[in-house]
Amino acid sequence: MRRIRSYTLRKQWKLLVGLLLLCSSVSAMAQGAASSLRGSVTDSSGVIVTGAQIVLENLATGFRNSRITNSDGGFQFLQIPSAGYTVSVSKNGFAPQSKKVELPVNQPTTISFLLSVQAVSTIVVVNAGASSLNLVDASMGDAVNRATIEALPMEGRNVPELLSLQPGVLYLGSGINQSHDSRSGASAGGRSDQGNITLDGVDNNDQVRGYAFSGVLRATLDSVAEFRVTTAGFGADTGRSSGAQVTLLTRSGTNKLSGSIYEYNRNSLGEANNWFNKQAELGNGRPNVPAKLVHNTFGVSMGGPIKKNKAFAFVNYEGQRAEEGQQETLTVPSASMRAGAIQYPHTVAGVTTNVELSPAQIAQMDPKCSANGTCPWGAGVDPYVLAVLNEYPASNSVTAGDGLNTASYTWSAPSPKTLNTYIARLDFTLSRNQWIFVRGNLQNDRSSEAPQFPGKPASSAGTDNSKGFVVGYTWNLSPNIINNLHYAFTRQGYSSRGIGQGQYANFGS
Repeated sequence: MRRIRSYTLRKQWKLLVGLLLLCSSVSAMAQGAASSLRGSVTDSSGVIVTGAQIVLENLATGFRNSRITNSDGGFQFLQIPSAGYTVSVSKNGFAPQSKKVELPVNQPTTISFLLSVQAVSTIVVVNAGASSLNLVDASMGDAVNRATIEALPMEGRNVPELLSLQPGVLYLGSGINQSHDSRSGASAGGRSDQGNITLDGVDNNDQVRGYAFSGVLRATLDSVAEFRVTTAGFGADTGRSSGAQVTLLTRSGTNKLSGSIYEYNRNSLGEANNWFNKQAELGNGRPNVPAKLVHNTFGVSMGGPIKKNKAFAFVNYEGQRAEEGQQETLTVPSASMRAGAIQYPHTVAGVTTNVELSPAQIAQMDPKCSANGTCPWGAGVDPYVLAVLNEYPASNSVTAGDGLNTASYTWSAPSPKTLNTYIARLDFTLSRNQWIFVRGNLQNDRSSEAPQFPGKPASSAGTDNSKGFVVGYTWNLSPNIINNLHYAFTRQGYSSRGIGQGQYANFGS
C-alpha cells in the first residue's frame, strides 16, 4: 500500500508540474499588459561579464527583483509591470553602476552595461543604454506613457484620439464616420472592425458595434497609465486579427499619495452657425443662433498606499455632460396640403403647369361616399387626416419633399448625453517574485436621440451599463519560467427604447 500511494503521489506531482510548466511557457512568450527588459554586461575591453548581479527596482512601489548574468553575459526580466525602474549591476572587481530606464507596456526594451575597474561609484543616467528600437521581435508600434498623455491636447479628453496618431492608421473620427465607414480606424490596411483591444491584458473588444479604438469598458484619460498600438508585424502571442493591436494599462497606486480634481468645459461661445440651420432660422424670422455644442467633463482621481511597498489602491470617477445640436431635415406637408388641397403637374402641348385640386373638387370626385354610408364625416378630405397634417411644423426650406404637396423643415435638434465612469484598481505584492492585481469598471450612460420635431420628446433613449473586472496573478518561478494567470468577466449592456405607446396613423404615398 505504501509503494502504491507513493507512486500515485509522485504521478500527481509530475502531472501538476507539467501543467504548470505548460502554462508558464505560454505566458513567458506573451507580453500581455506587462513589459520586459533584456540586456548584456561587458567590461571595458568588450569581454562578457558572467555572474554579475542585476537588480531591478521601482522605488515608487517597492518592487525589487534580481538576476545573475549567464554564460553569454546576458540577463532578462520577463512579465514585469510597466513602469520606471532603476537597474543596478555589481560584480567583484568592478565598480557598480545603475541606470534609470522607462519600460513601456507590451514593448521589449534592451539595455547594456559597460563595467570598469575604477573606484567604487554610482552612475545614474536617465534612460541611458535603453534601446528605442525593438530588437526582440518584428512588431511595429509606439508606446505612449502617462507624461505624453497628459501633455497632448485632445477634444473631449478622449483617449482613442491619441491612438489614432500612430503611423499607418487612418481615423475619420467618431460618430457617423465609425457607424458607416469601416475605414475609420483602419490600420495597415486592416478595417476598423479587425482591431483587437485589450485592457490590463484581457479582452475589451466591443462585440456589438466593432468600432476602432473603442472598447466595451471606457478608459478615462486619468485612469490610463500607458498604452501601445501595434500596427504591423505582431506575432501569434498578441495578434489575432489583421487590424491594430491596442494595449491599454490602468494606473495603479504607489507609495506616494496623489490625486486630482479636474473639470474641462467647451461651450458654444464664439462658434459659427451651420449654414443650413442659419438659412432655416432666417427664413422663419428667428435670430441667427448656432446649435449647441457643449462638452463638460469633470472628475476626481486618487491613488496611494494601503501598506507601504505591499498594497496600493487607485480610484477614478469621471462624468461627462454633452449637449450637441444635431442638424435635422425632415419632410413635412406643404401649406396647400395642410389646407386639404392636392397639387400635381399637368403637361399640355409640351408646357407643364401645376394643377391644384381644392377640397371641394376632391369631394365631387367621391359622390357615392355618403350614399353608401362609408363616410360618416362626409365626402372628400378626411378631417382627421387634416388634423394630423396640421400638427407638423410649417416648412422652412425646399431641400426635401416633392415641392408640391411636401416640403422640408430644417432645424437643430438637441441630443443630450450623460456619461458616468467608475474605475478602481488594487495591487498587492505577495513576495519579490509574486504579485496580484484586481481592477473593476462600471459605466452608467444615458443618451437621448433627437426628437422628430421641436417640442416633442426624444425619439428614443439609450443606456449603457456595461461593467467588468479582471484579476491578474504573476509568479516568477525562475528567470525562464513564469506563471501568468488572468481571469476577467465583462458584461456588455446596451439598450434603446422608443417613446411610442399609443396609436399611430401611417400614410402610404
